[in-house]
Amino acid sequence: MANYGHELQFGVFITPQSQDPEAVVELARLAERVGLDLVTFQDHPYQPRFLDTWTLLSWVAGQTERIHLAPNVANLPLRSPAVLARAAASLDLLSGGRLALGLGAGAFWDAIAAMGGRRLSPGEAVDALDEAIDVIRAIWDTTAARSLRFAGEHYRLEGARPGPVPAHDIPIWIGGYKPRMLRLIGRKADGWLPSLGYIQLGDIAAGNRIIDEAARAAGRDPREIRRLVNVSGRFSLSRGGFLNGPSEQWVEDLLPLVVEDGIGTIILASDDPETIERFATEVAPALRAEAERAFPEGHFGVRIRRAAARARRHPGIDYDAVPPSLVDVAIEPGDTEYARVRSTYMRGGSPGIVLPVSSVEQVIDALAFARAHPHVPLSIRSGGHGISGRSTNDGGIVIDLGRMNRIEVLDPVARRVRLGPGARWGDVAAALAPYGLALSSGDYGGVGVGGLATAGGIGWLSRLHGLTIDHLRAVEMVLADGSVVRASEDENPDLFWAVRGAGANFGIVTSFEFEADAVGNVGWAQFVFDASDTAGFLERWGAAVESAPRDLTSFLVMGRPRRGQPLVAQVMAVVASDQPETIVDRLQPLATVAPLYDQYAVITPYASIMANAQGGYHDGQGEPVGRSGLIEHITPEFAAAAERLIRSGAVYFFQIRSVGGAVADVDPDATAYAHRSANFHVTAFGSNRARVDAEWDALHHHFTGIYLNFETDPRPERIADAFPPRTLQRLRELKARYDPDNVFRDNFNIAPGVLAR
Repeated sequence: MANYGHELQFGVFITPQSQDPEAVVELARLAERVGLDLVTFQDHPYQPRFLDTWTLLSWVAGQTERIHLAPNVANLPLRSPAVLARAAASLDLLSGGRLALGLGAGAFWDAIAAMGGRRLSPGEAVDALDEAIDVIRAIWDTTAARSLRFAGEHYRLEGARPGPVPAHDIPIWIGGYKPRMLRLIGRKADGWLPSLGYIQLGDIAAGNRIIDEAARAAGRDPREIRRLVNVSGRFSLSRGGFLNGPSEQWVEDLLPLVVEDGIGTIILASDDPETIERFATEVAPALRAEAERAFPEGHFGVRIRRAAARARRHPGIDYDAVPPSLVDVAIEPGDTEYARVRSTYMRGGSPGIVLPVSSVEQVIDALAFARAHPHVPLSIRSGGHGISGRSTNDGGIVIDLGRMNRIEVLDPVARRVRLGPGARWGDVAAALAPYGLALSSGDYGGVGVGGLATAGGIGWLSRLHGLTIDHLRAVEMVLADGSVVRASEDENPDLFWAVRGAGANFGIVTSFEFEADAVGNVGWAQFVFDASDTAGFLERWGAAVESAPRDLTSFLVMGRPRRGQPLVAQVMAVVASDQPETIVDRLQPLATVAPLYDQYAVITPYASIMANAQGGYHDGQGEPVGRSGLIEHITPEFAAAAERLIRSGAVYFFQIRSVGGAVADVDPDATAYAHRSANFHVTAFGSNRARVDAEWDALHHHFTGIYLNFETDPRPERIADAFPPRTLQRLRELKARYDPDNVFRDNFNIAPGVLAR
């Protein structure tokens, strides 16, 4: 009895004939409708009446939604492996991760010879396929060097670049049956795909033995390799030969392939709709049931990573101890998906394992796994923007909340909404807009709810409506010990106090309940100023903002000087009104602070302002070097110091956000975010940490505090900058109660203090 543990799947092998191409596509759609798992097409581009298989696969991918696709098998002599790899990755992305790549050494190397190449012997063809697999995997491996080099006898790469990243780990299945090919399958492939007719039933066990021996010799687990088979047959009322009879006979004939030979995928070669439908509806479910009776519970669907992927595991992490609820979703450095989750928007990371969670139960399990690894870094990630860089790490564990992104309007009248930590603020704004609601939430729609709503939230409506945390009414969170609690003004109020400003130190919030604001269309303006008189410009802008009514919030951005060009400042402003007269009245003082190069103003939905996030996954590089400071007024002294910083060239990005207004209405003791008197938040980014530290430290005495979400300085005194002494003392006492072992330590860590008696 063979036991490879793969979930039993069924597919169809359709002839790609060109006489009636729509009939071919309809057979693929039929295969999906009747519940088959896979549709495949032969790849014989030299056949004059056959459709090009890759074009057909792409078209069928667009005509279907669920079924997986594969060439059966791609003809390597006529398919350049580097080009094929990119085509496969692209189709996998476009189809949502539904592609498998069947490969064959091909019998038409003479076609290559006819075009000036060299005709290969059968053994050389296997060697070429061996090299082709290396080339394909190199193109797919986006964690590899940016410029690929490969010098083989048959294929070469000189400076090729990896990518795009496939949607999933595309399996490579090889069609072949001779010993040399079988040994290659054991060493490198993800599946063996022979056809009955080319081999006999009794040959499968012998082929498995060769594959398994080669796999073990290469340090692989034979279970890494799926066993597939192409079969053909016909349904009839009377019993005949193999697969020639009623559906019950088909089940009897095929069961030994599954139970004795370990076949995990059975592919029926047929162009007959009735045969395909009977195979899917009568044979497949009955055969699955018989296979489940033959094998112990839990046999099917075992995930076995390739040895090459396991070789990239980080020391110090017990990968075999990943909780069962997370085994199928955990992402390791050797997985294709790793390229999408290793980094954040601002930082390049190399975590040892990423655990994408979708439920509170999975959060509890992930946290238990993290508690068992106190010696490795732990990062909690919501949307992955991560200006502070703490939502990824090197060699540690990342608990990724991105899939917990639900957005619910609980009560439109009471303006009560519930948000998952992985939701992004641009999506939140779009979801709330039809109800006439909004939450002030930073200035970039790609920021995740969890990171911002546990630290503060300085956004476009702050002066009128306050910080994001000022609208928080309750949270559900998983504490360090794995317990789940609700916190609000009435339930665990001390924890609710801490979450609003220092939440990353106390647990993982799995849902937030907010009271949103009624917000309609707003005024949105952008100005470009001549900021040659930098200090004077900063002073005048700051004074204009401070004297403006609360319905105006403004941010400014400046870059480093460019040789021979004057300094330029970009100023953005939101006026929380849809009345043109009010908007012009609020913007006019801003427009006069310096000579204007350009200006733009429009009445628009708030959601359109937040629709500014890039699509796709984050691909940050290096370590962000950012500094943050809160300041009450832009004094002449501070403006002069800021000009020196900007002109030093040490920073490439300098921003001031207006705060004040409604933010200052909240008692400093009401939340862990205590710096309520500041009218401005100042941020700068540079590339050289030592240089930025030196320049920023010269400004330190101007600041009354910092905003942690924009701070990357690891020096411990930053905690004292973030929290006034009384606030920090209370936080330390609460840390000792809720996280005495300091599980949530790899952030701006508040060390547990002594519990007050």
